Amino acid sequence: MLPPLQAAAILLPILITQDMISVWVYRHRWSGRILKATLPGAMLGIALGWALAAHVSDAAVRLAIGLIGTGFVLHAWFGRRLAEAARPSAAGGLFWGAVSGFVSMLSHAGGPPFSVHVLPQKLDKLTLVGTTTIFFAVVNAVKLVPYGALGQFSTENIVASAVLFPLAVASNFLGIWLVRRTPTELFYKIAYLLVLLISLELIRSGVMGIVGA
Repeated sequence: MLPPLQAAAILLPILITQDMISVWVYRHRWSGRILKATLPGAMLGIALGWALAAHVSDAAVRLAIGLIGTGFVLHAWFGRRLAEAARPSAAGGLFWGAVSGFVSMLSHAGGPPFSVHVLPQKLDKLTLVGTTTIFFAVVNAVKLVPYGALGQFSTENIVASAVLFPLAVASNFLGIWLVRRTPTELFYKIAYLLVLLISLELIRSGVMGIVGA
């Protein structure tokens, strides 16, 4: 119902609040190796997204990321080397970090590209969640600068964010509880399923956006 950039600006303060809670909870469980590879790429992606924000079709970006995420999950489920833990290269981390930062800058949809890099590594579940949390906490904090420069923190947007805060905080604590209660094998099955569902929704919204344009 709102322009994509405005909708993303309303969500950003909420995401940062959730990040602060999650970073504290998982502050001792994260992979420095993964963050050193992905965060520099994310900074490049954010800068590129900032530069192209007025020129890139949000619908096309969503469709592309949805297709990537869907292909990744289907390959993981039906590919031949399902049982092998992968250790992607630093170059791969830089690339997927950049894709995640770029998409996150435009529509907060950076989860699937980041998952492409980290899920195959089969980290301990708390390390996986902690690494993901810190990655997006840094990404979201950095995005404050370009969103402010683009004039997206209006009084109207901030009020809309404030209305959603209580539900966001409650759902965040629910998520933290569920992560700790879920067995690792089931956790990974749910993680891949969520990436697929998010990707399918991105495809749907991308196609609808292109058709309605």
